[in-house]
Amino acid sequence: MNLLQRLASQQPDRAALIFEGQTVNYEALCERVEGIAVHLRTQGVSKGHHVALIMDNHRAFVESLYAIWVIGAVAVPLNPDYTAAELSYILDNGDVRYAIVASTDGIGKVPYTTIEEINHVEGCKPTNWHVTDTETALILYTSGTTGKPKGAMLSHLNLYSNARDVAQFFLYKTTDIVIVALPLFHVFALTVALNAPLFVGAKVIILPRFSPTTVLDTIEREQVTLFAGVPLMYNYMVQAATKRDLSSLRLAISGGSPLPLAIHEKFASIFNIQISEGYGLSEASPVTCFNPVGRTKIGTVGTAIPNVSLKIIDEGLSEVATGHIGELAVSGPNVMAGYYKNAEATTAAFTGHYLRTGDLAFIDSEGYVTIIDRKKDLILVGGYNVYPKEVEEVLYRHPDITEVAVVGKRSKQLDEEVVAFVVSNTKLDEEDLKAYCAKRLVRYKCPVRIQQIEMLPKNSTGKILKYEL
Repeated sequence: MNLLQRLASQQPDRAALIFEGQTVNYEALCERVEGIAVHLRTQGVSKGHHVALIMDNHRAFVESLYAIWVIGAVAVPLNPDYTAAELSYILDNGDVRYAIVASTDGIGKVPYTTIEEINHVEGCKPTNWHVTDTETALILYTSGTTGKPKGAMLSHLNLYSNARDVAQFFLYKTTDIVIVALPLFHVFALTVALNAPLFVGAKVIILPRFSPTTVLDTIEREQVTLFAGVPLMYNYMVQAATKRDLSSLRLAISGGSPLPLAIHEKFASIFNIQISEGYGLSEASPVTCFNPVGRTKIGTVGTAIPNVSLKIIDEGLSEVATGHIGELAVSGPNVMAGYYKNAEATTAAFTGHYLRTGDLAFIDSEGYVTIIDRKKDLILVGGYNVYPKEVEEVLYRHPDITEVAVVGKRSKQLDEEVVAFVVSNTKLDEEDLKAYCAKRLVRYKCPVRIQQIEMLPKNSTGKILKYEL
């Protein structure tokens, strides 16, 4: 936070945030943060208290987040679309003492301040902010694709180092203009599209929610230089594409889930820019690796960013040779201390100081990482390994298919069988799709069932929830 004070001193009049046509410069942002911190203190929020942020993308989210950190409190950002039951679980499990909200629905008896009240808080000159690097800054509840969400505890050092290293890796500049369309309650947006740009004194344009046409229009109109999204966003942008001048865009990065090659190729063809795909996880703040600009290896998630160490381990937790498949493990100053109130899960997540990701991958001789699939998603068919991602890539290349998810289902013979779920704007014939796969895949990899559905279940960042299929 002292960095924000320094930027406010060095470039007070430079635009920091733009939201719904209103611009906040660095000096005003710093004063707004201090004013909100004072307000929160008057409401009884103290150092170490857990404060929930429950709202869509908003200027108040950013100002409140930094104000929470100024106090030395801990931010707990939550999806505003959560049901009352989902909110209740996290508010209770996370020992939330206070909330800053757009709506009071679902927060029970937790004391709160609304966005409207935050907007009317007067800014004031900043005082000295005393927070140590090792203190917890954020409790980020994982998406819960495998059950109840767990609260990853991220320190100020975790978040600062990851923002710094991302900015260094991608050469963020003061002159960059960054658009935030990802939800700010997710750490991918916080690090790549907010903290890293502000780290170098760039300009950040905040959109309340993602809309493909709004994003494309904003990039063209505002001469945006950097966009970060998840594969679902890029898919929608490709489908919504009309003639636009996106020549200002120097960097388009993707994370959150695997980017299908078909979407990568279509985006490059339409907009004349290659997407840099990367990999991370909430427990690592989240970025671990990305494809370097100008040295992209399509199909990989790139190389480790500065200060991050990667290795591949086998079932016995020993490191394997270059090019061999195993579980990806990651270490660095970005890796969490552990899960809140969950020592058992914390112990299971680490081998030494390396965080186990649960993803199968290999690292080539140049250090590029290829993610094969989630370890738990591996399908065993007659003794053969089938990686769902490989089958999904084949179906994504079908001209009428827009989304795909492949899972393993238990067969009558107690073996597993490959089942595909597809989304399309037209009625598809299952036998035709099976024949399409048979021409491109060995028999045991071909889906025995292909079901067309209206939409795939997803979490807030567009990650497909396969356990619901």
